[in-house]
Amino acid sequence: MNADNNRILKDKFFDKSRWIQMPRNVVVGHDALFQIPGIIHDLGIAGPIMLLSGESTMKSVGMRVMEMLADGDIAACTVGRITYEEIQRIEDACLGAETGLIVAVGGGRVIDTAKVVSYNRDIQFVSVPTAASHDGLASSRASVVTDAGNVSVVAHPPLAIVADTGVIATAPRRLLAAGYADIIANYTAILDWELSHRLTGEAISEYALTLSKITAEILVKSADLVSRYDETAVWIVVKALFSSGIAMSIAGSSRPASGGEHKFAHMLEKLAPGIALHGEACGLGTIIGMYLHGGDWEGIRSSLTKIGAPTTPRELGISNGACVEAILRACEIRPNRFTIFDTGITREAAQAAVNALYER
Repeated sequence: MNADNNRILKDKFFDKSRWIQMPRNVVVGHDALFQIPGIIHDLGIAGPIMLLSGESTMKSVGMRVMEMLADGDIAACTVGRITYEEIQRIEDACLGAETGLIVAVGGGRVIDTAKVVSYNRDIQFVSVPTAASHDGLASSRASVVTDAGNVSVVAHPPLAIVADTGVIATAPRRLLAAGYADIIANYTAILDWELSHRLTGEAISEYALTLSKITAEILVKSADLVSRYDETAVWIVVKALFSSGIAMSIAGSSRPASGGEHKFAHMLEKLAPGIALHGEACGLGTIIGMYLHGGDWEGIRSSLTKIGAPTTPRELGISNGACVEAILRACEIRPNRFTIFDTGITREAAQAAVNALYER
């Protein structure tokens, strides 16, 4: 018998592999913005630079960065709502300018656009967040708006991150609270991941899971500091957002930071569009998810209350009925991702969860 043609007789060997992409340089702190020219020089990437920013941010922080990089070949493009059409427009602009590096200055919409363009056109990018409202600062996922709602797509993580705490501290407090809530969502995300692992056999990454959990725990312990909404608060939240993004990069998916609470949030945004920030909806979903898991949902609610984040549909400006529907229909979002919201929740159970939000 020829061993070459018989798998049973072949020598066994370890053939598992994973490619983990992470930022090369991360600079966080006061006046970090001024380090952008040096960081770009250190990256050693040749070719023109395309600066992406939102309409209002372009007039302030975007222009400051443009001036810092004025000695080189640089162009600018204003980013609108993140849709596939908008992504295509930005891709065309980058190709026309023969862009070698993208510098994304702005919030989640701008950074996610840069992520997708970077991935589609193989152009590296530098992330310069002007708000700490989401956990996508360092992750390899991006959220794109479609007719069916928001979808999460594969993207490039930034090659470098420059987070100026002084700049971010000037953003509305609501944005920082939303970023805090997006990290607290890690608690239920990992519970859902473990639940899926037990019930469906889904693979799990212990390292990514542990990092995600520790990140959320540290943030909860720092709630008093975050509630001051100063540069120290920004420092704490930005580090947590970065850590959460790294957990997603290690896992190769958004699983460590996105479970049923995110499915609930996306459905709530679909049922009541334009009212809640993504992080705010995730925070509410985390309380509900923890309630459904039978965990310390009151502790989650207390931490969010401490920093001034909404913890009830009423505080979000959304009806209780819409919240109940979002619980029942969360399973429609990413049905291949099993969570506590995919276990056949009854209307009575959903109503009980919403009623509990108002109990003090």
